[in-house]
Amino acid sequence: MADARKISLRTYVYLDVLQPQLASFLATVSQGYLPIEEQASLFVEVQPGIAINRLTDKALKAADVTPGMQIVERAFGVLEVHSFNQGDVRAAGEAILDDLGLEMEDRLQPRVVTSEIITGTSPYQTMLINRFRHGDQLLKGQALYILETHPAGYAILAANEAEKASPIRLLEVVTFGAYGRLYLGGGDDEIKEAAAAAEACLADITGRPNEELVDTR
Repeated sequence: MADARKISLRTYVYLDVLQPQLASFLATVSQGYLPIEEQASLFVEVQPGIAINRLTDKALKAADVTPGMQIVERAFGVLEVHSFNQGDVRAAGEAILDDLGLEMEDRLQPRVVTSEIITGTSPYQTMLINRFRHGDQLLKGQALYILETHPAGYAILAANEAEKASPIRLLEVVTFGAYGRLYLGGGDDEIKEAAAAAEACLADITGRPNEELVDTR
């Protein structure tokens, strides 16, 4: 069995209520058992990636939760579980932390790498965005918000809080790899409100100082 002391807790996020667009987005891209809106969700990211297999086992045996996503990369491993019972989701998280011998505050703090709002988008650019998105569509003239986070998993928290705050269109969320990315579309004022909520929630996350440099070669 791998030594838990060598496992780094990168992202640990509890979502109390999955918002409708984010839940539908996760159902589109997930290969596990799909979440639905208003469920609670736990998102965990660790390094090395292979360790997520054991942590999935611990979570599922400890609580009545359903796995929506498990991604095992060489560097990073990702797990998402969900349930209508918030207590079960929290219990699954506690089982993971207990196995690692860590506390929630041992996670990395999120770092905003890129934050940009583009207004009055060209129809040609909207077509480029719409070709790779898995969520809603961006329309000509709408504002586009792009957020890049480190570690990647915090993009899911930013997406959920942005949707709570403003009636935006959720275009794309990338929650694994070296960096996380969030793309939102909507009116100028709606996007500004969503961006403020997304970045404020990340600023409130406690954890280990994040001074990590990522090699993206």
